Formats: sequence, C-alpha cells, structure tokens
Amino acid sequence: MVVGRWWWFGLVVVATAVGGGDVTYDGKSLIVDGQRKLLFSGSIHYPRSTPHMWPSLISKAKAGGLDAIDTYVFWNLHEPQPGQYDFSGRRDIVRFIKEVEAQGLYVCLRIGPFIESEWSYGGLPFWLHDVPDIVFRSDNEPFKFYMQNFTTKIVDMMKSERLYASQGGPILLSQIENEYQNVEKAFHDKGPPYVHWAAAMAVGLETGVPWVMCKQDDAPDPVINACNGMRCGETFVGPNSPNKPAIWTENWTHFYDIYGNKTKIRSAQDIAYQVALFIVKMNGSYINYYMYHGGTNFGRMASSFVITSYYDQAPLDEYGLTRQPKWGHLKELHAAVKLCSDTLLYGQQSNFSLGALQEAYVYSRDNRECAAFLFNMDKVNDAEVQFLNRTFQLPAKSISILPDCTNVAFNTAKVSTQMSTRSTQKAVGLDSPEIWKEWNEAIPAFDDSLLRSDSLLEQMNTTKDASDYLWYTTSYQQSEDSQSVITVNSRGHVLHTFVNGALVGSAHGAFRNQSFTLETTVPLNSGLNNISLLSNMVGLPDSGAFLERRAAGLHTVTIQENQVVKNLTNYSWGYQVGLLGERLQFHTEEGSSHAQWLNFNSSSQPLTWYKSKFDAPGGNDPVALNLGSMGKGEAWINGESIGRYWISFHTPDGSPSQIWYHIPRSFLKPTDNLLVLFEEEIGNPLGISVDIVSISKVCGHVSDSNPPPVVSWRREMPSHNKHHGRRPKVQLRCPSERNISKILFASFGSPSGDCKSYAVGSCHSTNSMAVVEKACLGKKMCSIPWSNKKFGGDPCPGIPKRLLIEAECQ
Repeated sequence: MVVGRWWWFGLVVVATAVGGGDVTYDGKSLIVDGQRKLLFSGSIHYPRSTPHMWPSLISKAKAGGLDAIDTYVFWNLHEPQPGQYDFSGRRDIVRFIKEVEAQGLYVCLRIGPFIESEWSYGGLPFWLHDVPDIVFRSDNEPFKFYMQNFTTKIVDMMKSERLYASQGGPILLSQIENEYQNVEKAFHDKGPPYVHWAAAMAVGLETGVPWVMCKQDDAPDPVINACNGMRCGETFVGPNSPNKPAIWTENWTHFYDIYGNKTKIRSAQDIAYQVALFIVKMNGSYINYYMYHGGTNFGRMASSFVITSYYDQAPLDEYGLTRQPKWGHLKELHAAVKLCSDTLLYGQQSNFSLGALQEAYVYSRDNRECAAFLFNMDKVNDAEVQFLNRTFQLPAKSISILPDCTNVAFNTAKVSTQMSTRSTQKAVGLDSPEIWKEWNEAIPAFDDSLLRSDSLLEQMNTTKDASDYLWYTTSYQQSEDSQSVITVNSRGHVLHTFVNGALVGSAHGAFRNQSFTLETTVPLNSGLNNISLLSNMVGLPDSGAFLERRAAGLHTVTIQENQVVKNLTNYSWGYQVGLLGERLQFHTEEGSSHAQWLNFNSSSQPLTWYKSKFDAPGGNDPVALNLGSMGKGEAWINGESIGRYWISFHTPDGSPSQIWYHIPRSFLKPTDNLLVLFEEEIGNPLGISVDIVSISKVCGHVSDSNPPPVVSWRREMPSHNKHHGRRPKVQLRCPSERNISKILFASFGSPSGDCKSYAVGSCHSTNSMAVVEKACLGKKMCSIPWSNKKFGGDPCPGIPKRLLIEAECQ
C-alpha cells in the first residue's frame, strides 16, 4: 500500500540579486547550471593542514566520492589586528580554494565569521574584546560593524579572484553565522534582529550563490536553514520553506577529543545509515561530513582543553592517511547513491510498509527508471522482507540501496571495504644527553613586575591572547618560620604555585569543570616571602553567549596560619604576561642562538626549555614526534609550533589523551632541524623520538551476503546480463610506496572473529593461503572474489562461508 508520496513543482528560487546567477535552488536541491545536484561534501580546514598537504587531501576526498570541499574562514588568523590582514602560508585561503577548483570540486565557504569549531575564541580575533560597548553576536552596532567589514573583505577577495560559481568558479554555497539558535534566547530582544540583519547583510553582498544558516530553523528568506549533528535524518525540522532544499552542513564523523576524556568512535555503518536516512526521509540533497579531514591544531589555536590532534578518526586521519573502513565504506555509499541520483532528484517517491519496522521508499520516472531504499529500523534484529516479488535480507538498523529496484548495490551495515592498521616506527631516537640543551625559566617576584594592581586581574583581558601564561606575584610578610596553608581558587585551567622560587603545588581543571581549587601546605620564612602563581589557559573558550564576558585566571587567594585566614585577594599584585623564553623567542633559530643554554641535567625541574637537533627521516611517510615521556607544554620545529601537549592528563583508562604530534613534512629540512620544547612539569626529553607513521596492515572480510563492489555495477548494460558475474570481493590496497609483503592470515570457510581478532574456524579451505599469496604478494593491490571455484571447491557444503584476509604492507 502506498502510504505517502510527494513531488514539488512550482517556484524555483533564485538566491541572488545578481541577474541570472548560475546557482539557484528549489525544494529538491541546489541547481547548478540548470541541473539539480545531489552533492556530497567534506570539511577540510586549510589552517589545520599545510599547503604541501592540500593537493593530496583534496585528491583523496575526490577519490572518496566527494563533490565539494567545505571550510570555515578563520577570522582571528586573517585579521590578527584591526585592519591588518594575513593570507600567507596556511592562511592562504585563495590558494586552497583554487586547488579545490583545479581538482574539479565545488566549495562551500562558511564565512561565519564566528565559527566555534573547537578553535580559539570561536575564530573571533581577541582585539574585538576591547572594542567599547561591544556585545558579540547580537544586535549590537560595534560588533555588526566589524563583522560586516570582515565578511565583505572575504567576499570581495573571492569575487576579485572570480571564485564564485556565478563567475565560473567553484564556490556554490556560503554560510553566515554558525549555530546561532543555540544561544539566541540568551540575547532576548537583541537576538532575532541580529539574525535578520546578518541574513540581509550577507545576501546584500551579491555573491550570486545561495547562503545558508546552520541550526537556525527560522533562517530568513532566501537564506537556507541547514542541520548540524549526527542524526539529521531524525532530528532536522526540515527546510522552513517548501522551496528550499534539505541541507546537512555538519554530519559529525567523530567526536572532537579533549584532554582527559576517552575517545568515542563513530562507526562507518552508523554514518552511512544516517546519510541514507537523510536522503530519503528528509529528501536531503547536500550532505557535508564534519570533518572529512580534521588535521592539527597547530600553535595555540585549539580551544579550551581540546587536544592538538583534531578529528583524527575522520575518513582522512590527522596525517592525511585514509581511515579504513570509514573512507572506503562511505565511498561505496556515494557511488551507490549516484547510481540513482537522477531518479531521486527528478522522480516521484512512494513508500511501502514491509513489516512492523521495515519500509521501502521507491523512486520512479516516466522513462521506467526505478530506485529503491529498503529500511530495517529494528536496531537489534535482522529482517527478511518481500519486495517486488523478491526476498531480501536486511541486517538490523540498515538501509539497502537498489538502483534498479531489483539488485542491492549497497547496504549501510555491510562493510566490504578493507580495514587498515596505522602504526608508528621510531626513525630518530633523541636519547643521548649530549644532544640536548636546557634553560630554566625564571620565577618572577613581585619586585620584578612592571604591571601592578591592587586586585587579581582577569587573565584573558590581561594577556590579550599573547600567551597562555600569566604570572601573579605578591609579597607576604611573615613574623616567624611556619607551615601555612595556601588556597587558590582559579577560573583558569592550570596553576603552578611557587613560594620563594620553589614549586609547592600544582592543580588543574577539566573540560566540563574548568574552575578548580588548589590547597597546599607551604613553608613560609620569617620576613618577606615571594609568592608567584603561574596561571595557564589551555586554549580560549570557543562557544556560548556573551563570550566577551568570560572570565579566567585567579579568583581568590588566602593563607591560613594558626587557624587565622588572611585574604590576599586585594593585596598589591604584580603581573608578567607570558614567559621570558617566549619573549626572547627561544623557539626560533635566532632567538635560540642568543640564549645561554646549559648542558642537559637529568635532575630536571619544572618550567624548563629544552632544545635539540635532528635529521629528517627519509621517504614520504608522515612524521610525528613521540612525546610520551614528557608532561605538559608546547613543541616547536624550526620555529613552527606543532601544538600544545599534555601527556600527564590521563583518560579514565590511565593513558594519555595524545602521545604523537604531527610534524608536517614541509616544516622539515633534510638536516639540522631545530626542536624546542617548553616543559611546565618534569618530563624526560631522552624518551622523545621522531617517528614515521604508516599503514602497516590491511584486512578484508566478506561473506556471500555482502554486496559486490559498486564499481562493478553497469546500468547501461542489457538488463538480462548486466549483473552477471558480480560477486563480493576482498580488495586490499597498500598505501603509496608500499606493497603487500606478507599474508598474515587467510581463510575461506568459517573463520571466527573479524579483522580485529580472528582464528581459523571449523570450516577452512586448506589452499586459502596459497590462493591469496599467489594473487597478492608483491603487489600494491589485489582483489580476491568470494567464490567456491576460486578456492578449489566448496570446503563445507551447506555452511555459509566467509573470506577473511589480513596482509602486511612494507
């Protein structure tokens, strides 16, 4: 029984005031040069990688079946001071977009200019904080003035390079603001007018392409409201006009990682299921993966408590290697959907019940084209259904795609693509004391300070984002030697307490509870005591209403002696912004050469700078610095910061949140690379190594119920034989410059387990290893079909058989 059908004819909305722009939209999709488009996009952020990496990242995204690349625009990188712009190096957004264009992909440009993105201050430059009477992201004239200035700057730059699709360029979509509905109510009557102003301002820039607002259900016409999240096929309220398409601007492929939290993995199967659900249930025609490549939060750009590695579990990992099976499974999904994209975009939809939790969505056109999506929404049980007089097996929580309404091209729960194992191998050991030098950061005293106040100053307003660090210093008069208790309440992230130059205690907060209290017993001398408190922020906040009002740093300081509590909060305090080593630029070749470095001393102390030199590993594999022996700090290679590290902050299972830190190849010279570390705690630099990162093993696992590779589908062939010979296959591929050197496991029969853990089962073809070795050894790639004939006959008639292979790449 047909339980629903729809088809929107009528108005096609032209999303531009410029005459005859090339990109329009209607209730079905974006329309490019008169053709409806079903588009897959992926987020790749240009400053989270390097220009050297961009071509490869974009090429792998295209090979994964993407049509577009999505990126935010990072205001605080581009306008570090009012009216002073920087578009060099990793900031070269025009070069990035032209590289996307050169590879034949579209661009979604998310200008924001507030972006959140787990990026320092949500992408806003900190100097905005000091603009008189400013209120961020509200109907506030100072904020709107600077927001419009920057947005106009970016749009004019894109126009001057002819990068909008209306000019023949790749940009077919732009975004203004970002997830504003999350905070809009906090601004009361200043929220809705700001939404309307932002939309009108953006449209008035006349880009010739549509604008979107994500998580803004009431986005004003002609701006398109879009969805962000993991389950937009279930949670999206839908377009707020029948003439707008359903767009998913952020399909989260992972969860960003923070210090102290266990990594949560989102499976390839769940992502694929939700994409297919969004296409069918929401008539979705634009899906962007956030992130497709996460990359690296270089320098101090990560927001509060966010680790340096960003979305490493995305289809392309931090280093740009394919993350399997996520990359491959989504590639198969994209290929299957594209087989029926015209039918989806131009056909009529009907849906049929196939059972209590099973359903079929069918698309048909007058030319007899037919495509079907078979749903099993039961999260636990597989289902057998009848559809068009044929029987189909549907795994639990899965969607099968039938581009011809007859044959399954793809099932979201059936992974046929290979899995891969990433490994690291030591290339350069830095374990010799002779190659290390050190320099101890000075502990400032109150008398050394030039900036003073009779109160505890707020940290962000004092440092102006020039450093993570702020020293609070004061003097305390004591009548006699005693053991006293100092208590410090902090709204910063980390605190190190020194009395008379000696460390007496440290403490830190956590992502969900950033404020904390340090209480420790301290020895006080008779006479004047120097109290020096080093407050450290591990990134600026990136979200929430009234960001300009956020406070950090020390809140109260007290000393208790003999049951008497003395409040030091309103004492006279001295301040030093940042570290002396920062001011002298020890991380650079020139600054380092002027320092009075000492030979390495194994009895290390906190707040120590270390330096060494090393030669770059050979080859083209990605490079990472293994900092597992260190505590907390920041690392630089040839003057380039590869980010903060915090090895000592463990996850609930007792392991560091991150050990390896990406060194892009473009940061390296062949020899004499300068490595500089600032270590806050007490680490051991002799345990550091320079490692290479590679895909060391690949594994495939299929049964006769797996769909064959989508690439084998040929719709143009005659219907009676177009699917002849299609069978499931294990396809293995090693990365570039590596071949299959060894077959670690091969079994055709009933192997137990999967690619993570396996063993030969009760049914096993004895020539499994020989067949696979002959097909694969010494090759970069090989393909072995699931076939009784291939393995010399059926090893156990009547028993369902699987093929599982793991190989080593060298």
